[in-house]
Amino acid sequence: MAKKTVSEIIVDTLIAAGVKRVYGVVGDSLNGITDEIRAREGIEWIHVRNEEAGAFAAGAEAHVTGTLAVCAGSCGPGNTHLLNGLYDCHRSRVPVLAIAAQIPSIEIGTQYFQETHPENTFKECSAYCELIGHPDQTVRTTEVAIQTALTQRGVAVIVVPGDISHQKTEAPEPRLPVLRSRATLVPAIEDLRAAADLLNTCDKVTIMAGAGCADAHADLLQVAEALGAPVVHALRGKEYVEANNPYDVGLSGLLGFTSGYEALMAADAMLLLGTDFPYTQFLNQEARNVQVDVRGEHIGRRARVEVGLVGDVAATLQALLPLLNHKSDRRHLEKALDNYREARQDLDELATGEPGDTSMHPQYVARLLNEQAAEDAIFTCDVGTPTIWAARYLRFNGQRRLIGSFNHGSMANAMPQALGAQLAYPNRQVIALAGDGGFAMLMGELLTLKQLKTPVKVVIFNNNSLGFVELEMKAAGILEYGTELENPNFAALAEAAGVRGIRVTDPADLPTAITEMLAHPGPVILDAVVKRTELSMPPTIDASQVKGFSLYTLKAIMNGRGDEVLEMAKTNLLR
Repeated sequence: MAKKTVSEIIVDTLIAAGVKRVYGVVGDSLNGITDEIRAREGIEWIHVRNEEAGAFAAGAEAHVTGTLAVCAGSCGPGNTHLLNGLYDCHRSRVPVLAIAAQIPSIEIGTQYFQETHPENTFKECSAYCELIGHPDQTVRTTEVAIQTALTQRGVAVIVVPGDISHQKTEAPEPRLPVLRSRATLVPAIEDLRAAADLLNTCDKVTIMAGAGCADAHADLLQVAEALGAPVVHALRGKEYVEANNPYDVGLSGLLGFTSGYEALMAADAMLLLGTDFPYTQFLNQEARNVQVDVRGEHIGRRARVEVGLVGDVAATLQALLPLLNHKSDRRHLEKALDNYREARQDLDELATGEPGDTSMHPQYVARLLNEQAAEDAIFTCDVGTPTIWAARYLRFNGQRRLIGSFNHGSMANAMPQALGAQLAYPNRQVIALAGDGGFAMLMGELLTLKQLKTPVKVVIFNNNSLGFVELEMKAAGILEYGTELENPNFAALAEAAGVRGIRVTDPADLPTAITEMLAHPGPVILDAVVKRTELSMPPTIDASQVKGFSLYTLKAIMNGRGDEVLEMAKTNLLR
């Protein structure tokens, strides 16, 4: 049997797994692997400015393609820079392999330059993390890592000391027997009957649908019709559930609609489908509940569940549907749909712009993006207020995609995720909805967009603040502190870097600016100056939040900041 270096074996196995690119920053401990990638056809090194961005980009590629994506970091700091992005990948359940280079193997344990222990560092944000301490481990360790990432839909890490990467060992052809295989999990018939009995007995059933409904759209609609059930969706389920859905009544949760919240609270039974929606206060804790999830550990950890069905959502609904009685009483559904139409109208009325104003309502920016973007556009959004506007104003049709840090909640994800999505689909529109704080945090990736000539469109919601944090402070009755951002003209900054930059302050100029942005063949920064004091109200407000806003108003006036209160009233009430 022929012998190859450890680096050759790793790259062979990546190619066999269909990997097209590896995101990272080069370093001497990675030289064996990067030099091997350089010499190969069909796989390329994507040079980012920060390994964290590389991990975000890999996660986005895995999200939109459903296939394995790869990032890499050199020893020490190169590894630790990967960490935040890999947490996001793992919590988003996307298959990503991280190659973590290590110091020379004979120096491990001596506090050598840049020494860390990646096999410990990455353990919490991975399903598999192992050190290749001897060349003979390479074949099995690499194949197991890839198959773990694919089957468990998460992160796998292989740790490779730099000296080991150059050593040789026997190299059989790569074998990844689960690469294209897929299993379908269906609950036992007695469990299905128990679920049907509960749902048939209850008069008002509401469905809560998450990302687990990705392949279950038609089945979801049939079950909703049979149960006369409104469908509320979690944010990660939006791109899969919202499209062509006559039963959809919007989101619930902090970013959601009153109609979604009320549909859940009015139910006497909830059918939870492929969701691990974390906010228990927005779920009906008094209802009788059935939950379907392929991951049994998710069942019952957000709401009390009477019947848990461990299975794929589509296959489970197909087996459940014949057992359901068709409900002729549609009053619960009709009321929820009426509430949704009213909530939708209320939100749309906020998405307006007054010509001649010196800044814009962020809702107006998101609405126009939705109207002008392509039917198959891919959107990414930063955590914070850009996620709110994406959740409320972007409409999904079965072709569009949405990526964000919706479980890990990291800042600075939108631009690097847009990079990964654009490289995976170079002929599709990719639009990043970035916060000014998030954009600035990984602003160096603007240079990556320029160098790679990726035509990502980045829309910065520029309100000179960490806006969502300010909202949280106001709700808690705290004067905002440490949230102000002294921003540059981001459009001028982009132009200085050789990227097209457009700055808009007047709402009248926005439609033309978006048209120009989308028509430009390269990357664009659209610096949209929006109102700092815009409020985004959750679907329900408790007494502590009312008290908090009252305290904030009183404190602001007493501290000589009454102008802020007046501006907030002008922005949100006098419209």
